[in-house]
Amino acid sequence: LDGRPLPFGHPGRVIRAGLGLAPEERKAQALFLHRSVRDNTSIAVLERLRRWRFVRRGAERELAAEYAGRLRVRTPSIEHEVRKLSGGNQQKVVLARWLARRPKLLILDEPTRGIDIGAKAEIYRIIADLAEEGVALLVISSELPEVLGLADRIVVMQGGRVTGELDRADATEEAVLQLAMADDITRTKPPGAAS
Repeated sequence: LDGRPLPFGHPGRVIRAGLGLAPEERKAQALFLHRSVRDNTSIAVLERLRRWRFVRRGAERELAAEYAGRLRVRTPSIEHEVRKLSGGNQQKVVLARWLARRPKLLILDEPTRGIDIGAKAEIYRIIADLAEEGVALLVISSELPEVLGLADRIVVMQGGRVTGELDRADATEEAVLQLAMADDITRTKPPGAAS
């Protein structure tokens, strides 16, 4: 990140360097389901909200309310348990956590999995806004229309290795699918067949 290797195995140092991650399994890997919107939003920035050893609750509430408003989280209050929110609003809370952290690079793994069409549109708007603000975004998605609609550059992988890269101007469904199936095509060709 910024031309320097990230310290592997040190999540706190990686986060301080400016990396954020919204994982694919938000309920299992990102959210404290029985905690509030406030707690889930502020957890990544508690050091900024502390005075001596104590979290300034007013500052924490203000931060959570700001990001809940900015991302249009539909919740009765910031004290509402995250588990009671819809999937789209849960995802917005995960994004709020990292936006509060002001990352240089935000990795979004399947950012719209399990959310309804209206919430997808809102997540896409948030992603576009972040890109305009200068946040680097790495979106991992198995939904081809999502990739084509969001990406400036597409890197296609199969079996854990890169099979190709496309700029937005060259990215079509056919081009992406051809790269995605490159290994399958190679394996099914008879020996000596032309590529």
